[in-house]
Amino acid sequence: MGRDGKEWDAGVLYGEFRHTVDDKGRLSLPAKFRSKLGERVVVSKGVDKCLYVYSLKVFEAVVERLEEHASSQKEFRDFLRFFLAGSYDTEVDGHGRILIQAGHREYAGLQRDVVVIGISHRAEIWDAATYDASEETARSNFAAVAEKVDFRL
Repeated sequence: MGRDGKEWDAGVLYGEFRHTVDDKGRLSLPAKFRSKLGERVVVSKGVDKCLYVYSLKVFEAVVERLEEHASSQKEFRDFLRFFLAGSYDTEVDGHGRILIQAGHREYAGLQRDVVVIGISHRAEIWDAATYDASEETARSNFAAVAEKVDFRL
């Protein structure tokens, strides 16, 4: 993935949106994310017990970058194996919904209420209670981490 952003044609995703997963496991993506993600997306098991949602193009760039490291060290190969086995592509339906497979809902602990957030070139799907607890920790550490990464407004 180049720092110049050439691989990232989808644009930056940001914001926090509260949604619900219906009884069939469908989730409506935020309208502002849909045009950036496209008509087909890839849903992956993410770190921190959430799910990642990528456009197809961004997912391919992520995999390409991971493959640069995967062949030389076993832990990277294992990571790539887990990441790819835990990924699937799905269509965004006419109502802007995607299907969250049962195993993925279980992995992320998704109940009915979820939070969809934009994290640069991917979206993340969190169980609402898990996200709220995580956000509280992030909020309390925000100033200290901002200083470490030389965050300037």
